[in-house]
Amino acid sequence: MPIIRPSSDLRNNYNEISTICHQTKSPVYITKNGAGDLAVMSIELYELLTDKYMLYRELEKGINSLEKGEKYSEKYVYEELDKI
Repeated sequence: MPIIRPSSDLRNNYNEISTICHQTKSPVYITKNGAGDLAVMSIELYELLTDKYMLYRELEKGINSLEKGEKYSEKYVYEELDKI
């Protein structure tokens, strides 16, 4: 279940929100005037999500290459993976 807090909590209860983000390893949703406005998360979670996104982009490139009939040698693939 998502954790939802008003924007005033960022100012008044920052440490509590930080603790929640780190302990639950999930974002805290911040509302402004009763409507969703932001998602706050730990750096750890942000980096994990960013890394996953980058991996999915690379996998999508590979799938698109296969659909086009492009093929690469094993050596080339491992060299490209090392760069990432």
